[in-house]
Amino acid sequence: MTRASSLFLAFIAAVLVGCGGPRMDIDQMTAAQPGDLQSVHTVAAPAAEYRIGVGDKLDVRVFQVEDLSFEELVVDTSGNINMPLIGAVQGAGRTASEMASDIAGRLAARFLRDPQVTVTVKEAANQKITVDGAVTKPGVYEMRGSTSLLQAVAMAEGPTRVADLTKVAVFRSIDGRRSVALFDLSAIRQGRASDPQVLGDDVIVVDTSRLNSALREIVGALPAFAAFAYF
Repeated sequence: MTRASSLFLAFIAAVLVGCGGPRMDIDQMTAAQPGDLQSVHTVAAPAAEYRIGVGDKLDVRVFQVEDLSFEELVVDTSGNINMPLIGAVQGAGRTASEMASDIAGRLAARFLRDPQVTVTVKEAANQKITVDGAVTKPGVYEMRGSTSLLQAVAMAEGPTRVADLTKVAVFRSIDGRRSVALFDLSAIRQGRASDPQVLGDDVIVVDTSRLNSALREIVGALPAFAAFAYF
């Protein structure tokens, strides 16, 4: 094994620190099982809606109520924005539509009849992801707004010639524990599998044919996270 391969395996092994939970067979952690690919046009999950984060800039509009409409509200460090009449409104962790529904409900309860509220993410705060393995430029990249797995790999200028696109692992911390999901980038490119959203602090590793067996062992030692496309 070359020095580069050894360093790469050392990086992957580092994600095992603190992991727990039942082991998962790597073959169960694909974006779509082979049988699903035949009918993906009827069962594919919709693209995940972006979830608001601290520092995001929001455009909040209450139809025909100028005093309750704002071109730019910044989500503070507690995850909230502040609005007249209703005070603090939670933004972090919610989608724009969920936030709009909350604002409308609170205004309707005491102040307005059937308010029409829209919330738009005007500018997303910088969030970082790591793209490593068989990509042209491995490294840490900033993403703004909703970013899919395919877009994340493109940030690293795409896969190399030795990449195994059927084995792309996404490592994520969920409730303080490291979990993993495995995706077939070739199927995503061809439209046979949905393109999942990646989140800030995700680590994406594109496998190579030479390291395939080692990656399988490491991924197999981590718990899988389900319904990735809905995150």
